Amino acid sequence: MDGRNIIGSQFVSSDKEGFKAVNASTGGELPGMFYPAGEQQAEAALAAAQKAFKPYSLLDRTRKAAFLRAIAAEIKALGPSLTERAVAESGLPEGRINGETGRTTGQLNLFAGLVEEGSWVNAVIDTALPDRSPVPGPDLRKMFIPLGPVVVFGASNFPLAFSVAGGDTASALAAGCPVVVKAHPAHPGTSALVGEAIMKAALATGMPEGVFSLLYDTGYSVGENLVKHPLTKAVTFTGSYRGGMALSKMALERSIPIPVFAEMGSINPVVFLPEAIKKNSASLAAKYAASITVGAGQFCTNPGLMIAVKDPSLDLFISELVKLFTEVPSATMLTAGICRNFHTLSNEILQEKGVSLLARSEREGPFRFNQSVAILASVPASDFIANKKLKEEIFGPYSLLVVAENEREMEQVVNCLDGQLTVTVMAEEEELDHYAGLIDSLCRKTGRIVLNGVPTGVEVNHAMQHGGPFPATNDSRFTSVGADAVYRFVRPLAWQDWRNDLLPAELQDGNPLNIWRKVNNKWTKD
Repeated sequence: MDGRNIIGSQFVSSDKEGFKAVNASTGGELPGMFYPAGEQQAEAALAAAQKAFKPYSLLDRTRKAAFLRAIAAEIKALGPSLTERAVAESGLPEGRINGETGRTTGQLNLFAGLVEEGSWVNAVIDTALPDRSPVPGPDLRKMFIPLGPVVVFGASNFPLAFSVAGGDTASALAAGCPVVVKAHPAHPGTSALVGEAIMKAALATGMPEGVFSLLYDTGYSVGENLVKHPLTKAVTFTGSYRGGMALSKMALERSIPIPVFAEMGSINPVVFLPEAIKKNSASLAAKYAASITVGAGQFCTNPGLMIAVKDPSLDLFISELVKLFTEVPSATMLTAGICRNFHTLSNEILQEKGVSLLARSEREGPFRFNQSVAILASVPASDFIANKKLKEEIFGPYSLLVVAENEREMEQVVNCLDGQLTVTVMAEEEELDHYAGLIDSLCRKTGRIVLNGVPTGVEVNHAMQHGGPFPATNDSRFTSVGADAVYRFVRPLAWQDWRNDLLPAELQDGNPLNIWRKVNNKWTKD
């Protein structure tokens, strides 16, 4: 496996000492040597991206779509070799990796369709009003145009779907922006395989040299170089609050600030309304024991907080949940660092005022390295409200049940919450009207509100919103999943009184692209 950095269609050497990938389940070294990029490689990658920007952004939409579909086909063609490497580097099961591969290729094909259809550029035309008094009205036409080179940071918990060819890369390429990916050091081999697939697709479809590059690093220096470089026009990041804020700070301190789209974690509260608990305690316990512990709890939408009102039926829910938690086998976490952090933080929480341990998983899984232990804890609402630490994310198979004395105290708990990626309401139909005020408060805290489901599992389509109020993300107006993710990498530009043939095709009279446009305040294809 070639662990050299990829810049355009070239494998580029580095004089830095190489590193090996680690098997997440055993701790053993995996084949292949990977070489961290330096400032020189970062400079070369962004220079190549800038050179590719104009020709790539001006490419016919059918060619961009063909490129995205070719990437999907090349990834699919990797087959078992990709699955085996991703399983080894992440510790995630084969079924999860196969599902993630499908999601990754599905995203690429979704954006290919978006580009091909064309209306996403939001072309708006207000034709001239020469007879308007006292001043004639100008001809104004507006649409979105791409920003320029985008830097993508691969995520630890999704080695495919939020990594080298994940949603950030796919949406940036769809927008017309070249991409430089900083691979996550936990899965360099997976990154290398996917990076080579993108490179092959770019060559096969005749993309401009430099439209894609992939750089490795075990630390922070290359990432810092990329964010601070004047050619970088936008950055994406999925990870911790600390990491996201550090990148945002760097971007704001540049002489010309740029946007960083950072997803920084969430505790994804679940509110159990009383009638739902009374009628469905056993089934709710089964549903949430599974959701909290799936994938060793390493999802940004993991339900890390549950809220309910004290009641005998809640005791039945708790007893069933405790029983299920104790039966959950230990599971491999993504990295040794993530595993240490999980155990440290979860043990610290159990020392906080009012927090009591309800259950700890007692079954051992098939491995002994990087193993999680599922933890369920509870706390009175008054102690939760008073303690900021209890509102912080613990990344792993952990959830805290907040028990309120009454409905009013449950509302106080909701009001003290920070911004979230998701909020879930478990309710009977007859409860929804009574709790309308509480539900409205929950809507103001989140980017996606779920009714009678689980937050884990993020659909990739046109309606998905994966991004919420701070600190879940640093800009709740955007999503990192779904078709609208493309809008992170564009800006609006208006043309005033330009000759028709000098306008972008999307804005020309006669509509040569046959796409939906808003002409004189009416949507039309004509």
